[in-house]
Parts: sequence; structure tokens; C-alpha cells
Amino acid sequence: MSSSPITSIRGQRMAAYLPGYYETSRVIRSLMQVEGTEVDKLRETLSGALDQFFARSATWSLDAWESELGLPPAPEQPVSERQDRIVSRIRGVGTATIRVVKEVAESYELGAVDIMEDTAAYTIWVRFVDTIGAPPNLEDLKDAVRAVLPAHLQVEYAFKYLLVGQLHQTMTIAEMQTRRMTDFAPFIPN
Repeated sequence: MSSSPITSIRGQRMAAYLPGYYETSRVIRSLMQVEGTEVDKLRETLSGALDQFFARSATWSLDAWESELGLPPAPEQPVSERQDRIVSRIRGVGTATIRVVKEVAESYELGAVDIMEDTAAYTIWVRFVDTIGAPPNLEDLKDAVRAVLPAHLQVEYAFKYLLVGQLHQTMTIAEMQTRRMTDFAPFIPN
């Protein structure tokens, strides 16, 4: 074996197609390394460009997505929150049904929700199921839900909170310190 290994993935594949007598050639091995490295970079660039066509994997094209969907640009927000806004806008097209409201709300990080109707009061309740406290992108979520609902409906939000009094009734401080936060059964307001 030659002293110059081929570290490029594509270079190794290209070298595998060559006749065996080229295995010891330093020139061919160097050529496969250089060409393979360039092909590796090209594949990575193409993969990165392909990611921009999907809202959940887009990064540098988020400005274009926001512009296309009529969303105000938010370069100061984390990428995941911007992706949430985009997916929410895409899902929020059509008639405002409970299913559409649920899909819009669940497009946000930590967004498992229950949607409840109070038809007598013209109110929709969005109750967060898997988040203790307010989710990180609450204002954008509220804007997205408001955008899909008719103007005559009110929207109320219910959050889960873990009350200290509830913990002291069920376990000691030592027991609390050994459990993960997700192990607790939090208080869910009605």
C-alpha cells in the first residue's frame, strides 16, 4: 500500500473502479484524493441547497421563505423558531376547523396541544399538553392561531404549572432531587 492514503469518501469510491495495478501509484492516489475531495464538497453543497427547499431543514433561505409567505423577516430569532413560523403559515391555509388550529399550534416546538371549543362563549381554548409554563415561541404561536381563526372567535390559552404545594404533599425534597422534571404530574388548569 502506498504512503498517501485516500481519505476522501468519493475518492475511495473512484479508486475502487480503477484496475488493481493503480493501487500503488502515488500519482493516481493523489489524483483520486484531490478529485474526490472536490466531489465531496460538491455533494455537500448540493445537499445543503436541497435542504433549502424544505421549511424544516432550511437555514440560509429562511428570508426567502418568509418573504414568499408574507411573514415579517425575523433574523434575530433562532432558526428553529423561524422554521416554526413558516411551517405554521403553510399549515394554516383553508377553513378554520379544530384540526387546522391544532396543526398550526403543533407546528411550533413543544407544541402538543388540545383544542377545546366553548361555542356558547365563541371561544377556542388552546391547552398545552407537553409544556410546563409558556412555550418559547408563544407570541408567534398566538399570531399564527389568530391568523387562521375568524375574527368573531376569542382565543384563550391554558398552561400547565407545577405548584410547590403539590410537590410537598407527594414527596420529600430528597425524592424531588432524584427525579427528572418530566416525571412529575403537573397541575393542569380546567
